[in-house]
Amino acid sequence: MTIPFFKASSHIIKPYTLMDLDDTLFQTQRKIDAWDLPTSKAENLVCAAVNKKGEPLSFMTHRQVSFFNWLLASTELIVVTARDRTEIKRVKLPFASWQVLTHGAIIVSEDGKLESQWQQHMHNELAPLQDKLNQLSQLFTQHSSTDNSHLKFTAHSDSFNNGTDPEELIIYLSIKHAQKDHQALIELAKQLPKLIRDFDGHFYLHVNANNLAILPHAVHKHHAVKFLLEQHLESTRPSFGFGDSLADLPFLQLLDWYGMPNHGQLHDQCDPQQSK
Repeated sequence: MTIPFFKASSHIIKPYTLMDLDDTLFQTQRKIDAWDLPTSKAENLVCAAVNKKGEPLSFMTHRQVSFFNWLLASTELIVVTARDRTEIKRVKLPFASWQVLTHGAIIVSEDGKLESQWQQHMHNELAPLQDKLNQLSQLFTQHSSTDNSHLKFTAHSDSFNNGTDPEELIIYLSIKHAQKDHQALIELAKQLPKLIRDFDGHFYLHVNANNLAILPHAVHKHHAVKFLLEQHLESTRPSFGFGDSLADLPFLQLLDWYGMPNHGQLHDQCDPQQSK
């Protein structure tokens, strides 16, 4: 068989871009200052996300705006984020394709509907863990209510189809530190496996900046992206992605190409200067 040489073609097949959001595509002003991002003067910033009160919270630099415009025009952009269905509504960007939400527990189609097969699968995985998740939730609720606690605790839940009626299930638990004490969260993460019997058998921990997440093993961006690639995306179309955290790496490795911003957790782990 003779293999032909490459010839340029005007027929363009749009690749898929699978994109983490926070700290990859946009970030808070505090992180802009900490990372000293270029093209981030006030007159260059664009609001990308708002807080619960509708006030600007996260911003895109001029370069990030250009990058995002290029991706919108030349690829099919798929969101892959830890944000849940409420939090994603506070992102003020024009997404028009699939969305992988809540660390991978939720998949939403282009028309805004929940992917039913994935919903059923996640129900089957999460339902047996509700007692343990409720136990942890009560423990942290009591602890965070004490006067000397600096922890902010949130239980993230959603509605899942169990074959008959939708059922509200806890998906994962998140903890933030009021003073943004990253080391305190790391120390807490070391203690957590001792609080619940067989913790490691059911859950894993993810710490990134001021976020500590307690997640069931079934909840992972990697699992949801693998399902999406196998069940819904065209195998002939190339795929690439971007993410900033170690938790993004497993889903990125499913793609043809992947990258990271020149700041954040994943970059720091790969930077030999940071590891010295």
